[in-house]
Amino acid sequence: MAKNFDQAYKLEICKRVVENKESVAVVAREVGIHANTIYGWVERYHQNSSKPFVGSGHIKPEDEEMKRLLKENKELKEEIEILKKAGSLLRQESEIEKYKFIKAESVNYKIAKLCRILHVPRSTYYAWDKRPESKRSIRRKELTEAVKNNFYENKRIPGSSKIAENLSKPETPVNRKLVAKIMKENGLKSKVVKKYKATTNSNHNLPVAENILNRDFTAEKPNQKWVSDITYVPTDEGWLYVAGILDLFGKEIAGWAMDERMTKDLVIRCFNQALGKRGNPKNVLIHSDRGSQYCSHEYQNLLKETHFTCSMSRKGNCWDNAPMESFWGKLKQEWLNDQHFRTREQAKSEIFWYIEVYYRRKRLHAGNGYKTPEEYTKLAANF
Repeated sequence: MAKNFDQAYKLEICKRVVENKESVAVVAREVGIHANTIYGWVERYHQNSSKPFVGSGHIKPEDEEMKRLLKENKELKEEIEILKKAGSLLRQESEIEKYKFIKAESVNYKIAKLCRILHVPRSTYYAWDKRPESKRSIRRKELTEAVKNNFYENKRIPGSSKIAENLSKPETPVNRKLVAKIMKENGLKSKVVKKYKATTNSNHNLPVAENILNRDFTAEKPNQKWVSDITYVPTDEGWLYVAGILDLFGKEIAGWAMDERMTKDLVIRCFNQALGKRGNPKNVLIHSDRGSQYCSHEYQNLLKETHFTCSMSRKGNCWDNAPMESFWGKLKQEWLNDQHFRTREQAKSEIFWYIEVYYRRKRLHAGNGYKTPEEYTKLAANF
């Protein structure tokens, strides 16, 4: 028979323990109450010695009814929560999915309740839970971890195709559709594409070159055709301008330069870097827009001195320089979109990482047979 003790009784017990320094074990033996009960009373006494015990210790019939209603209300709320989470599971024929749901939610709800709501016999669930994990399930878990690691290691940039190629080996190919499913299940979404406008200023009286490239973006070897352009990145200090040169063979960035001003010096530094990194090649076709920086006498003289042939887009036609525009789009949509830069130096550091670490050495290109630009270029027989 359950016993109820009033405030006065509990207070006297607590005083013996707290004020008289008597042992809980001794007091418990003397009054015939479990020591844990007395420990609970003493804890409440320490929390508020003036009013440690609310009420008389006896539950009135109306209080008992309220307690029952509160418990019932809590039970109903939990059942509604479970039904919302379970969703379509109740309409599925697959019992395995129900078992997985019960296992996952067992940290939040009682297994008995989960089984009852999902119409699963407890004995059947426990029998499933004790079975050794299948090889297929183990492989799926391992692949899920590998997909997550690859996604976050590459700064949330690659989609399912690139991740599948990254993880595939000759003896264990990885299916792109399975990777896409794992990404969807785990909320892994590649960064969204955004459009960017051009920055070309062709309102000048400087001479322009013919469009020799004429949208022929194929190249048979490295250092045969280069394309170049300038873009901009916002920072709290103002714009950061970035010049780049892309080799149409393998899509590697041959050179780049960054500055707070968009001047002819910017494109000259970019060109000189590309020359140095590529071993001073000659007879290269280099294409750009009609911007004043590319039409400047200093830049054009440099091209002639190094035996480069200049080609320029038609006025206002960004498609004539599509590969370079495409690269700027990738840089921004894959890496810069969700970043805010307080200084130009911060932006420079992130752009360097994307060009030299990720794009050159990690990013797979479908046009390169799913090889990185660096890999593809090195495989060229004469490079």
